[in-house]
Amino acid sequence: MWPNERLLDLLQLEVPIIQAPMAGANGSAMAIAVSEAGGLGSLPCAMLNEDKMRAEAGNIRQQTTKPFSMNFFCHTVTPPSAAQQAAWTERLAPFYAEYGLNTDDVAAAPVRRAFDEGMCELIEDIKPNAVSFHFGLPDAALLKRVKAAGACVLSSATTVKEARWLEENGCDAIIAQGYEAGGHRGMFLTQDITAQAGSMALLPQVVDAVNVPVIAAGGIADGRGIAAAFALGAAGVQIGTAYLFTPQSLISDIHRTALHQAKDDQTVLTNVFSGKPARGLINRIIREVGPMSEDAPPFPTAGAALAPLKAKAEQTGSGDFTSLWSGQAAALGRNLDAGELTRTLASDAKRRLKALAGK
Repeated sequence: MWPNERLLDLLQLEVPIIQAPMAGANGSAMAIAVSEAGGLGSLPCAMLNEDKMRAEAGNIRQQTTKPFSMNFFCHTVTPPSAAQQAAWTERLAPFYAEYGLNTDDVAAAPVRRAFDEGMCELIEDIKPNAVSFHFGLPDAALLKRVKAAGACVLSSATTVKEARWLEENGCDAIIAQGYEAGGHRGMFLTQDITAQAGSMALLPQVVDAVNVPVIAAGGIADGRGIAAAFALGAAGVQIGTAYLFTPQSLISDIHRTALHQAKDDQTVLTNVFSGKPARGLINRIIREVGPMSEDAPPFPTAGAALAPLKAKAEQTGSGDFTSLWSGQAAALGRNLDAGELTRTLASDAKRRLKALAGK
């Protein structure tokens, strides 16, 4: 028995662990392994076209009958002005010169689509058990259709104000994303990263502010973190960085090596890779241009100009220009299969909770 089973009941899970959807870093294989282990496997869709989404979701359906989630972004696309693009290109020009690259050869930024009509139609067809969103929620009419398709709706809040807004606008469960979390901040009612709260402070305040189940995210990588989250009122946890160590992770060898060498003080929030604040391991581009650069064009366009540098550096085994997303607890990561990790996290958490209860 878990101290709070609201998330288990809502999503029909065996263990209250959600595998964080990590665009570009996981696909159906990880989601299948986690769902089969009793947690909620998540398929990140923001960087996939409809055909790929359908294929990946179909793969999940073929290999597990357990609940799974599909994740989408809800950002507003703002193309950079000519002045913004010129300033960013100029800022990166010395690196281009160093690698013998031409700044005129920059390709389009990697696609990160916001939830739209086509994606909504796909959800109505596939009918996943849950749909999670980042950067708020989609248009009310689209959200209504998602819920009508039978999906539970989850979204990330980085402040109490965002959590209240999500509940008021139809969220069935809220992910309280602490400052420690890796990858993109889910911020949508604020842009001030200096005022973001850590999980220990944010979680109980969100729990007190809303009536829906709250999922803790950020800095959780073992049973101790899960037990602490439940002690603070969470109904479940969302874990990302720990799953990057699994064989189902799609990250590069460069990223994997960096994670194995990570320490508690080696991550930072930066906007240089996409234009939005995201936590990753410190590397050369962050040190010399960021971590937060006023020259970086708006999300998701900043990465276009970095792509040639990333490709050139990675040819030599360097991650100097690679987005090495990671939360602050990477040093707690273990080399386990995603399914085994899920079961280990759950059993360890139960043992810790029993000890806290004096049993």
